[in-house]
Amino acid sequence: MEALSLSSAKLVLNSSHLRSNYFRFLSLSSSPIFHKLKFSPSISTISPNSTSFAILKCCSSFTAKPSSELRKLRQSHANHDQKLRALRELFGKPGVGIDAYIIPSQDAHQSEFIAECYMRRAYISGFTGSAGTAVVTEDKAALWTDGRYFLQAEKQLSSDWILMRAGNMGVPTLSEWLNDVLPPGSRVGIDPFLFSFDAAEELREDISKKNHELVLLSKTNLIDETWKGSRPKPPSKPVRLHELKYAGVDVSSKLSWLRTQLSNDGCSAIVITKLDEIAWLLNLRGSDIPHSPVMYAYLVVESDQSKLFIDESKITSEVMEYLQNAGVELRPYDSILNAVENLAVEGAHLLIDREAVNAAIVNTFKSTSNNKKEHKSKSYGRSNGGVNGAAAVYRNSPISMAKALKNHAEIEGMRNSHLRDAAALAQFWSWLETEIHQGATLTEVEVADKLLQFRSKQDGFVDTSFDTISGSGPNGAIIHYKPEPDSCSVVDPKKLFLLDSGAQYIDGTTDITRTVHFGEPTAREKECFTRVLQGHIALDQAVFPENTPGFVLDAFARSSLWKIGLDYRHGTGHGVGAALNVHEGPQSISFRFGNMTSLQKGMIVSNEPGYYEDHAFGIRIENLLSVKEMATPNRFGGVDYLGFEKLTFVPIQSKMMDLSLLSAEEVDWVNEYHEQVWQKVSPLLDGSASQWLWENTQPLVKQ
Repeated sequence: MEALSLSSAKLVLNSSHLRSNYFRFLSLSSSPIFHKLKFSPSISTISPNSTSFAILKCCSSFTAKPSSELRKLRQSHANHDQKLRALRELFGKPGVGIDAYIIPSQDAHQSEFIAECYMRRAYISGFTGSAGTAVVTEDKAALWTDGRYFLQAEKQLSSDWILMRAGNMGVPTLSEWLNDVLPPGSRVGIDPFLFSFDAAEELREDISKKNHELVLLSKTNLIDETWKGSRPKPPSKPVRLHELKYAGVDVSSKLSWLRTQLSNDGCSAIVITKLDEIAWLLNLRGSDIPHSPVMYAYLVVESDQSKLFIDESKITSEVMEYLQNAGVELRPYDSILNAVENLAVEGAHLLIDREAVNAAIVNTFKSTSNNKKEHKSKSYGRSNGGVNGAAAVYRNSPISMAKALKNHAEIEGMRNSHLRDAAALAQFWSWLETEIHQGATLTEVEVADKLLQFRSKQDGFVDTSFDTISGSGPNGAIIHYKPEPDSCSVVDPKKLFLLDSGAQYIDGTTDITRTVHFGEPTAREKECFTRVLQGHIALDQAVFPENTPGFVLDAFARSSLWKIGLDYRHGTGHGVGAALNVHEGPQSISFRFGNMTSLQKGMIVSNEPGYYEDHAFGIRIENLLSVKEMATPNRFGGVDYLGFEKLTFVPIQSKMMDLSLLSAEEVDWVNEYHEQVWQKVSPLLDGSASQWLWENTQPLVKQ
C-alpha cells in the first residue's frame, strides 16, 4: 500500500519539503486530536520560524449520476452546508475572532491512521481519504489532497468545496491561497495540538507575507464544538504486552540506550509523541487506532525516570506490573502540558523533534522557559554536564532510526508472518477465482470481507494493517480506493481487479498488492502490467553501496514505464514496522528526492510500482523487502554493498505478462520467484488452495 506511507507526512508543506520527506507527505493522515488538554492562555500568537504548505490543485469534474444518487448527494450537501454554517458562526465567538480555520488530517501525535473521534477533517468535508487538509473562510471552503486521492475527492466533496490537487501545475499552496483570498491583516486559526511545531512555524511565516496572524486556539477545537454529541467516544481498549521473543530487546535495555543518546546530545529529557515510537520503546501494543497496534499516549523519558501519559483504564494489572518493573510511572493523558511546564521550570534540556512534536507542547515549553523568573534547577548529574537553564534541543528523534533497523527477532517475525499471510492469500485467490468462473456476483466489499475471513484464521492474526483496496476496473485507478457497501462495484470478470491488502500479526506486519484478470486481458493491459512488473523486478534486483538514499533507486522502478511515456503519481516504497505501523520512516523510495535517509541493513521497505488510467483500470504489484548485505566480488571505496531479501511470497499472475517484452533474465526472475513461493508456502496448504498455488507457480517459457 503506497502511502507515507512514508514516515508521517505533512500535506501542509511546500513542494521542496514534500520532495524532502515523502514519508511525512504520505503520512499526512486523516484527523485530529484527543480530548482537549489544558493549555493556557486560550489564544496565543505563534512565534517565528518555519516549514511550508503543499502545492495542490483545484478541479471539479463530476460525471452524470442517476436520480437516486443525486437525491443522496443533495441530502449530503445539505448536511455539509449546515456544518459549514455552524463552524463559521464560531469565527466571531469571544476569544476566537478569526477569518479562516485550518483543519488538518492529523491527531495530536501526527498519526497517519487515527481513531474515528479525531477524524475532524473527514467530518467537516465529507472526504474520507487519509491525506488532506481543509480550510474554511467566511465564504469559501477548500481541500488539499495528493494524487492518490484525486478521484475519491471528486466523488466525495460537495459543490461547497474547492478541490485543490497537490502536485499539479498552477495550484497554489495552502498559504498562497489564504494570502490571495483573505484581506491583509486577517486572523487564521488552528488547533496547535494538530500541527507539528515545524508545520505551524512555517505556516505562520508564509501567511505573514500578507500580514496575517496565526492564532493558536488551544482551549477548544472548533470542529468538536460543531460535532458535539454525535462525535464518537475516544477509544478505551486495553494495552497488551509485546513479547520479548518478538521484540528482540527488552524495555530496560531500550530505555538505557535512549538515555545514553540523550546524554550524548546534551539533553536531560525527551518528550515522545509518536505513537509507534512509544509502542516500540516500551514493547507495548494497543488497539486505539484501526490497523495500527498502538495506544494514545505521551512518554517523557528523563535521565532518572520515565512517565507514560495515558488513560489508566487501558492499563491491565499485568501491564501495570510490567511498567512498574521497568521504572515507568503512569500519569493522566491530559496532564502532558503540566508535565512539560514542570520540565521547563526544572531547567531541563529537552530533546524535541520539531517535525513530530505538536506546537502546543513545544510552545508550552518555550513560553514557560522564557517566562520563568527564578527557580531551583534540578540536577541531572555529570553525564550531560548539568543543567542551569531550560533549553529546547531540536533533534530528530533517535527512536525513529532505531525502530527502522529491525533486529533478528523482528526480521524473523516478519518472515514467519508473511508466510502465514501468503497461505491465507492462496486460499483466498483459489476461492475467488472459483466463484468468479462459476458466475457468482460478488461486490468489492464482499471480496474484501472474505479475504479478512481467511486471514483471521491464521495464527497470531490481530487486525488488517489498512483498509483493503479492492478495486474492479476503473475503481482500481483510484490509488487509495476504499469500497463502501452502498456504493461499491461488482467485481467484473472482464476487467482488471486490483487488491492491495495487509494484516497485523503478533509477530509482523504485511502489505501486498496483486492485480489480476479473470478473463482475457487486452494487449494494452498486458503491456502496462508487464512494464510495471519490469520495474518491480529491477528494484528487487538492485544492488547499491551503503549510504544510498532511497530516492536514488526510484528510477529503477519507473524506467520501463518511462520508455513509453507512462508514470505513476505515488512513491515506489515506504518503510514498514515490525508488528507496528504499516507505514513508517524515516526511509522511503520515492521520486521526491529530498529525503536523504540512506537505506540500511535491517530496514523494511515496500516495492510497489504501478500504473493507472483514470476511469479505466489500475495496476500495482507490491512485495515487502528487507535490506540486507550483499556479497559483491568488489568493494569499491571500501564500502559494503546492499540489496534486498523478499518477504512476500504470493504468485504474480502469469497471463498478465507480455513475454515478448520480458528479457531472459526477467523471465528467470519470475520463475525463480514462483519456485520460492511454491517451496515456502505449499507446506502450509492443502486441497484446492494447494492446487491453485501449483497452477500459478508453473514456469514461464519464453519462445
